Amino acid sequence: MEKIDVLIWRRDGIDVPTIRRALTDDVGPRLLENETARITELVVHTADTNEAIPKPTLLMGRGADLAAVITVWLDSIDDRTIVLDSIAEATLTRPGDGLDAYLVTESVPQRRTDRDWADGMISPGITHFTCFPQPTRLSDEDFYRGWHDIHTPASFRLHPLRWEYVRDSVVRALTPVDRPLGAIVFERFRTIEDYTDPARLYGGPETLDETMQHLPLYADFEDLDSRPLHEFILR
Repeated sequence: MEKIDVLIWRRDGIDVPTIRRALTDDVGPRLLENETARITELVVHTADTNEAIPKPTLLMGRGADLAAVITVWLDSIDDRTIVLDSIAEATLTRPGDGLDAYLVTESVPQRRTDRDWADGMISPGITHFTCFPQPTRLSDEDFYRGWHDIHTPASFRLHPLRWEYVRDSVVRALTPVDRPLGAIVFERFRTIEDYTDPARLYGGPETLDETMQHLPLYADFEDLDSRPLHEFILR
């Protein structure tokens, strides 16, 4: 199986709640019923979080321009066209123009094990989404050592109440993109308060210092894009 991450950027004339309904109520269910697409998992993340989190402290870079992120597991990457075309039609985007798709390898250093809600329902809590390119100054070996081997263990100290950590390493872009990404990350928090209350979101002050010291080992601060998202597991 292969995983695709699809980033949808905001477009004039369509709002995020409209995109959410199109993806969760129409396109997603239709794709799951389409035997040609051969989708095994489909999750929709939407940026309609303004009411729940009116002033997110971790809104960074292009995060404010993000409308949705769709993650899709396929039997074969060869079946991606019907998926990308359906998403593009529903969100008034085109590959390379509002829709960026990436083939990724998924790693889950921290997995939630107590899911008790049905497919299609909004998940409890919030997802903190982050993406960033691999700095050109870093070799692949140095990039993954800094991100996986050094930052990942420290992130458990940084976010002691984090519920799940999904870490996607980008293999290649599947659409034209202005700035190719190297990393796509989904961090789940069980409650909104775990995310919005700094005392709950972070460990001690030393954990923030540690994170900033490690950051140049895998990313540049000005290239970090992040924001909160709602999650809908459709399958």
